[in-house]
Amino acid sequence: MKRRTARIPPPAPPSTPDRLDALLAALLSLRDAASLRAFLTDLCTPAELEALADRWAVVPELAAGRPYRDIHDRTGVSVTTVGRVARCLAFGAGGYRVAAERLGHLAPGAGLPAHDTH
Repeated sequence: MKRRTARIPPPAPPSTPDRLDALLAALLSLRDAASLRAFLTDLCTPAELEALADRWAVVPELAAGRPYRDIHDRTGVSVTTVGRVARCLAFGAGGYRVAAERLGHLAPGAGLPAHDTH
């Protein structure tokens, strides 16, 4: 008679927070722009990279107090995306703000200029 062994289920895939933490660790391990560019080029599609770059291009424009329509005209980024970035900059997790402050687009602790959405 054949002996049956208990089947051990495969390990569960990492949860989304674990995967995000692993991605963050990979990003933090990259110490120069060339390495980070290569990683992002491998990680993202060209359209995803363009979308990320577009969103970031909006941040200094908002910090300068430009109206949404002017930002659209200057960057080609949709007014909807400009508004989304503005909401994240004002009320989001703080990532845009920290980067903008570190790069000199915003004074540390300064409020955002008032924006005309038209």
